[in-house]
Amino acid sequence: MNLNHNNITFIIVTFKSENIIHDCLKTLPKDYKKIIIENSGNPKFKEDLEQKYDNLEVLLSENLGMGASNNIGIKRCNTKFAYVINPDIKFKENTLSELIKGAEQIDDFSILSPISNNSRYPNYTLSKKISVSSNILSVDCIDGYSMLINKQKFRDDIYFDENIFMYLENDDMCMKKKNEKENLYIIKNSLIDHLGGKSSDQKHKQDMEFLRNWHWMWSKFYFNKKHYGIFYALFRSLKSFFSSIIKYFLYAIILNHYKKKIYKMRLLGIFNSILGKPSWYRINFKK
Repeated sequence: MNLNHNNITFIIVTFKSENIIHDCLKTLPKDYKKIIIENSGNPKFKEDLEQKYDNLEVLLSENLGMGASNNIGIKRCNTKFAYVINPDIKFKENTLSELIKGAEQIDDFSILSPISNNSRYPNYTLSKKISVSSNILSVDCIDGYSMLINKQKFRDDIYFDENIFMYLENDDMCMKKKNEKENLYIIKNSLIDHLGGKSSDQKHKQDMEFLRNWHWMWSKFYFNKKHYGIFYALFRSLKSFFSSIIKYFLYAIILNHYKKKIYKMRLLGIFNSILGKPSWYRINFKK
C-alpha cells in the first residue's frame, strides 16, 4: 500500500502541552500536514505553533477528551490516512521511511503503527504471534499514542467512542475492527520513542494523576459492560472496588492525603460508571 506526504495527515491532541510539543513536532517531516486539537483553548499556543511550523493547523477546542478530539482532527483532514500520535511521541530519523517500506508489503490495513523502542512496554497486544514477514506483525490491538488510520475502512465515519474521555478508546476501536475481520499491523523496523505520561506540563502532575485514576476506573467498567455485558463488568470491577475502599481508609489513617485522594478518585470513577453516568470528571486548571 502506497503511503506518502500527499495522503497522510498527523493528528495530535494537546492539553497543557507547551513544554513537550516542540520535541514532538521537530521530529516530524516538514512536508506532511499536521492538525493539532488544543483542548485547553489557548490562543497564544495556537499562534506560536502556526507561526513556527509549516503545514500545521491548530484547532482550539474545549476539553472533550482524547477520543472525541482525535475524531475532530480525523474528520477535518482531507487525506486518505490520519496518523494519530500523542505529543510525547518522538520519531527517529528513519521512522517514517521504514513505516512506508513496510506498508508497501501490505495489500490492505485498517490500523498500522511503528513499534515502541521500549521492549518492556510494547505498544500492541496479540493473542498469538502471527508474522506476515520478518518485519511485519499482525496484532489484536495497537496503543492509541501511535495509530496510522486508514479512513476508508471507517465508512460510517465513526472512529473513537466519544463516550470515553480517556483510556481504552483505542482498545474499543481495535476490537471493532478485528470483529469486522480488518487487519492491524506493527512494522518492527520502524521505531518510535514514547516518553509516557508526559503529554501535559509536569507542574499539573498531581491533578493529572487524580484525573487519570478516575477515568481509568470509569473506562474499565464502561468498556467491559459495552463488550461483555454488565455482569462481567461488575465481576471485573469488584476487586478494584474493594481494594480501593481498603486503601482509602488505610491512607486516611496514616494521613497520606495524596494517596487517599487517588483511591477516592478510583472509587468515584467506578461508582459513576456503574450508575451509567457519563465520564464527566474534569479539573479546573489555572491558566
